[in-house]
Amino acid sequence: MGKTKKVKTTGRFGARYGVGIRKRVVKIESEQRKKHLCPKCGFKRIKRKGTGIYYCTKCNTEFAGGAYLPETMTGGIIRKMVAQKSFMPNLGALMEAKELEEKGEFTPELIEEIQEEKKTEERELPEEKKKEEKREREKPREEKQKERFRKEKEERKPERKEKKEGKGIIGKAKSLFQLKKEKSDKK
Repeated sequence: MGKTKKVKTTGRFGARYGVGIRKRVVKIESEQRKKHLCPKCGFKRIKRKGTGIYYCTKCNTEFAGGAYLPETMTGGIIRKMVAQKSFMPNLGALMEAKELEEKGEFTPELIEEIQEEKKTEERELPEEKKKEEKREREKPREEKQKERFRKEKEERKPERKEKKEGKGIIGKAKSLFQLKKEKSDKK
């Protein structure tokens, strides 16, 4: 085989399958063959074992990932969301602890009391929040449904007129008769 500077690994396909598809394959394969970070030990030693199965050559951990990459875009977003949610509930307690520390009234017992109060508030609030969120969700749904029904009615109106006027030769004859009648009424 000749040199494949432009087409890289897709030189094996020759002139088959089209340029666009071969470019996509090059893009995926170059990402696939890069060294990736291990989620456990943090070294760039991940190897692809099979479709969606990866392992680290350093710590021998085996994990599932995307078909071509160890972490998909969606997986990365979800990982970040989970990390943020575990941090956010304790943010209020941290802020209050800092305020107390600045005043000089800081004790570990106070932090525990604050955290317990937050937990009880969080238990009570979700029920009310869920009800409010349901109401807000239902309003747009109802409005969307109403708009959809209006559009469908407007689309059906011309069909109804055609049905009234009739189809075929008889309907055309009636419409011609009405046109002649209108012309004679104008005179």
